[in-house]
Amino acid sequence: MTRACAFEGSAPRQHKELVKTVQLEGQVLLKIIQHCSEALPQLVTGQLLGLDVGQQLEVTDCFAFPAAVADDDAEAESAGANYQLEMMRCLREVNVDNNTVGWYQSANMGTFQTLELIETFINYHENIKKCVCIIYDPQRSSRGNLALKAVRLKESFIELSKEQKLTLKGFREAGLSWRDIFVELPIKVRNSNLVQALVADLIPAPTATQADVDKLNLSVAPFLERNIQSLVECVDDIVQEQQKVTMYHKTVARQQQLYSAWLVKRRQENTQRLQDNLEALPEEDPTLFKPIPEPSMLDNYLVTNQIATYCDQINIAASEAIQKLFLMESMQKAGL
Repeated sequence: MTRACAFEGSAPRQHKELVKTVQLEGQVLLKIIQHCSEALPQLVTGQLLGLDVGQQLEVTDCFAFPAAVADDDAEAESAGANYQLEMMRCLREVNVDNNTVGWYQSANMGTFQTLELIETFINYHENIKKCVCIIYDPQRSSRGNLALKAVRLKESFIELSKEQKLTLKGFREAGLSWRDIFVELPIKVRNSNLVQALVADLIPAPTATQADVDKLNLSVAPFLERNIQSLVECVDDIVQEQQKVTMYHKTVARQQQLYSAWLVKRRQENTQRLQDNLEALPEEDPTLFKPIPEPSMLDNYLVTNQIATYCDQINIAASEAIQKLFLMESMQKAGL
């Protein structure tokens, strides 16, 4: 889903340093978790507000984007942009940080590498050189581990996209692979001194929390099944992308054969014209043999990136399942 972007009160445009870390306020993290979890199975998004401090992006507040209710995409985009501007004006009136530093969005089983995400990044980058997207996966987080990551586009990929060279030749000349589209940034969660004092003054938490119990859940089959199913779908997508590339090379080879036959015929015709003291015809006809545009490799790279994500998730889930089984076996032998 493409997000309408509003940039009133956004951070300054001149930046010489790249973002290397993201500092997230604890309250912002709770807002993101609540919004994404309550909206399941719908995917939602929201605005990130904060400050740009050197190589660190401090996210101090956020607000959710309303669900699109208009049937017309243009009308829904305009309504979303107006809502963002009004929210940032209200925040400015109450002296809350209203500098746009990116957005957050929910994900389904780690799926976030899409063309819409890249288009949104390019749109933001025109006004904000330092921006990030925070991805939260509520379904993976329900297994006991916080599935949260912050990503940005690599600078060299942004330049390649602006030059419209997202072809195999363009990626090769820029030295980019499918791993060089997104850059994952480390996240630091920060709480104010007042919040830390409040937590310390509260009743101590029990020795075993619900999150600890979720981590011992041995039911890994549904999670692996969904990941494998998504992985198979991505493999089908990558086969289709490869077929597009194969079809392109076949078309180019067929055009070369037609051009060679046409050139032989044209040269024979020119030989006859020279014998008749006539001017030779040109041996290049741009109207018949126009260059065939090379297909974009971006879809191919994004699907490959998504396959790698699913493989990593399957490896992690399988490793955790084996560790839990050994743990439960040891506990049974010990009579616990």
